[in-house]
Amino acid sequence: MLSMSIPLAERLRPRTLDEYIGQAHLVGQNGVFRKFLETGNVPSFILWGPPGVGKTTLAKIVATTLKRPFYTLSAVTSGVKEVREVLESARKQKFFDSKPPILFIDEIHRFNKSQQDSLLGAVEQGVFTLIGATTENPSFEVISPLLSRCQVYILRPMEDKDLQTLLDRALTADIELREREIEVQQTGALFRFAGGDARKLLNILDIIVGATDGKVTITDQYVTDCLQQNIALYDKNGEQHYDVISAFIKSVRGSDPNAAIYYLARMLAGGEEPRFIARRLVILASEDIGLANPNALLLANACFDTVHKIGMPEARITLAETTIYLATSAKSNSAYMAINKALALVEHDTTNRPVPLHLRNAPTKLMKQAGYSDGYKYAHDYEGHFAELEFLPESLSGTKFYEPDTQNAAEAKIAERIHALWKEKYR
Repeated sequence: MLSMSIPLAERLRPRTLDEYIGQAHLVGQNGVFRKFLETGNVPSFILWGPPGVGKTTLAKIVATTLKRPFYTLSAVTSGVKEVREVLESARKQKFFDSKPPILFIDEIHRFNKSQQDSLLGAVEQGVFTLIGATTENPSFEVISPLLSRCQVYILRPMEDKDLQTLLDRALTADIELREREIEVQQTGALFRFAGGDARKLLNILDIIVGATDGKVTITDQYVTDCLQQNIALYDKNGEQHYDVISAFIKSVRGSDPNAAIYYLARMLAGGEEPRFIARRLVILASEDIGLANPNALLLANACFDTVHKIGMPEARITLAETTIYLATSAKSNSAYMAINKALALVEHDTTNRPVPLHLRNAPTKLMKQAGYSDGYKYAHDYEGHFAELEFLPESLSGTKFYEPDTQNAAEAKIAERIHALWKEKYR
């Protein structure tokens, strides 16, 4: 008999796909994981989903069913040394045509670049099949070379029907709970607090059953009283970190101060680091407001400094002020588009375009003889502090990277000045 000292979530951990609850799009009759187990051919893949939806369990089921050696690493506690040791063990396990062992890395998003780099060669050589689990978007957290060699499967929060199935199984299949007199009258609070997290549901069930030795009647009020306070749905280290900050950014960009303040409150109430939010506001001011209102960047920088100096709870006021200011400001992404356009050209430009000679410094006699700096016009020597001159490499003459957004007054004036100075060159 399993002891109550073992958490309920562990006692009920599924051992086969048929026992697995939820994620029907992956483990259902036509799901890709069924095919993996039928064929025995498993590619390296990454499981992306919020906590408690069965990422680790799914990896263990694959390894157990296929009878593959199973190595596991936690990105929280493992460094490059531990990775290399596991790789060496995996190499010794693989013989000729035998299927490679499975290496499971929990919280793979916590591996830094060098740690992820150390996995690349082994994945390419088929030393092991990599299964990574992450609560964060792998597009942001996993290096591109490794990501390109792995399939990504998205696991969704459990639906109420899945949580109901799990609850029923816990009450009927768990040896310890079967011995208790438990009546379920209401599940609303139970499922709400679980928030689509199977492990959290079972942990809550452990708490409320353990709160008394007698009969347990599960009602919304009883669950709330046992837990005493709401379990925050915002997880600053999980998937919702990206969802909420994304909604915040898009609300500011979309000029909705009310939505922006709401998501700001969600983040602050969930324990988000205020300086992280302040950094995002600085980026917003540059990327989305830009030259339409250059004061936005000044205010965002002042906000960042203030938040750093005073901290919470007062920092919430500064963050709110800046959020509302940016949300209600005129918008322009012209600077953002200009640098991206220039970078796209530079990064893929196979020609070594020479800097015009008249723009080069000539600190030596030889360089002067070679024509360096010859023909340069010092702008301040001319009327209006402007002298017409070619500044781009000759082959790029007339190329426009910056397109003023004339829908806002500030850049409309910039466009007028550019046209007045350069006439037809940048039209």
